Amino acid sequence: MAIGTQDDSDQMLSEINMIPFIDVMLVLLIIFIITVPVINHAVKVDLPQASHQKAIDKPENVRLTVDAGGEYFWNDVPVADAELEQYLLSAAAQTTQPELHIRADKDVRYERVALAMAAAQRAGLSRIGFITQPKAP
Repeated sequence: MAIGTQDDSDQMLSEINMIPFIDVMLVLLIIFIITVPVINHAVKVDLPQASHQKAIDKPENVRLTVDAGGEYFWNDVPVADAELEQYLLSAAAQTTQPELHIRADKDVRYERVALAMAAAQRAGLSRIGFITQPKAP
């Protein structure tokens, strides 16, 4: 064999040698396997302490219904005009005031609804809502 002559065994390799890359990847894999359990993933938060007190119950809503004839119904029980203010005063005297839901017939005179709202305001009820039905398509 002569120096400086070319034969088939001296040609340049054009492929990348993958063995050093695989060695590096294995070393990185081992490092990650060791370090991941050490890392604490939890966020440090100062949580509030639970109390043993009973939660304040929200009072039930009161339904005041005004039918087409102008009659009042307190939770579906008929009520006279003179008794309505007493019911409103007793509801306002509760420690946590209930919400007054007024349901009025569409044919009732507005005067009857306005009288009920004025009586609720005089009694001291501050949370009043109107119950309606959505329009049918």
